[in-house]
Amino acid sequence: MKASIGAFSFYQLLSQNEMNIYGYLETVKYRYRLDAVDLWNGFFVNREVPIWELPDDDELLKIKRNLDDRQLTVANIAVDRAHLWDADPDTRQQLYRNAQAHLKAAKLLGAKTVRIDANRGPGEVTEEQFEYTVRTYQELAQQASDYGFTVGPENHTGISLDFHWLKRLAEAVAHPGYGILLHIDRWIEGNQGNEIVAPWVNHVHLDKRTILSENTESTIKFLSSFGYQGYWAVEYNALSNPYIEIEWALAAMKRLLASASQSKG
Repeated sequence: MKASIGAFSFYQLLSQNEMNIYGYLETVKYRYRLDAVDLWNGFFVNREVPIWELPDDDELLKIKRNLDDRQLTVANIAVDRAHLWDADPDTRQQLYRNAQAHLKAAKLLGAKTVRIDANRGPGEVTEEQFEYTVRTYQELAQQASDYGFTVGPENHTGISLDFHWLKRLAEAVAHPGYGILLHIDRWIEGNQGNEIVAPWVNHVHLDKRTILSENTESTIKFLSSFGYQGYWAVEYNALSNPYIEIEWALAAMKRLLASASQSKG
């Protein structure tokens, strides 16, 4: 069973200085007994600046050694503050350089997939934005493909919560190095987006609401029947008792995966 836990699930502990990147790796491996992690760049970048800065290669190699020591696969790296679109051209260029740098870091860390958002937060959507986003994802997808993994957005924020737009984007990018991190049922409205973006899904997140939804098992079965063979990750930012809450969420997700597998066909 390909299960993982998104590092953002431990955001409260990170914010309280009760967990760092190495504590996260230890927790996933030995508390939850998994063999894969979902890294969040917020655990190892400088978050004191608007566009988060990566550490030097020595620090990244230290993280890589700790991954290897624990025999952990990096199923995904979720990257914040390297999104593609910003209305200011100078900021946009800085974000693009940061996205490129994060892809290099992902290669060093051995990631299977990378999430880089299309945009950050709400805002007016224009054709200029769409065309720039297509062009930039094509460039990043080629870089990712050269490195041996896939990259793309998540239905996470802003226009990416519109599955019609995400489908249009994927069809326009049309690159084998491109993929979508599907956060099940995270849409502006409805849940048909799960099936609509299925051809491009390279990684999956489930949160508390998703895990409790009566529709989730059928979504899992649909994605599996469509050929999805990637990891399934809990991403649940529990505000209290995170270790216990994540233990519950992981067990509940595994139960859904097992049930979906047994009832296939």
